[in-house]
Amino acid sequence: MGGGSEPLDTKHGKYLGGWGNLGSQTQKGIITYALSANRQRPLAGAAHAAIFNTYRRCKAQFLYVVPPIAFAYLILNWATEKNEFYNSKKGRTIAPEASDEATQGGSVRG
Repeated sequence: MGGGSEPLDTKHGKYLGGWGNLGSQTQKGIITYALSANRQRPLAGAAHAAIFNTYRRCKAQFLYVVPPIAFAYLILNWATEKNEFYNSKKGRTIAPEASDEATQGGSVRG
C-alpha cells in the first residue's frame, strides 16, 4: 500500500479520489445553473433598502437620542436667558448679587 500521495481506502485498498469525489458513482439528474459574475446586479435594490433600513434604525433610536438633546437645549436656553437678564439694566437693579455673580463667573465669596 505504498507511501504515495494517493489517499487509499485502508479497508479495501483502492483510490478514493480527491475532495468532493470520494470514489462514489457520478450522480445523474442534478442540474446546476450559473450566472456570470459580470451579468449579476450586485447593487440591485441597495438604494431602496438603504432608505428604509435607515428609517427603521433612526426610528428605533429616536427615544434614546431626542429627549436628552431636547432637555439639554431647554437647560441651555434657560441659562442663556437668565444670564442675559442678569447682565441687563433691569436685571442689575432687581438682583444686584446675582448680576455680580454672573459677571464674575461664579459664586465664590471672600
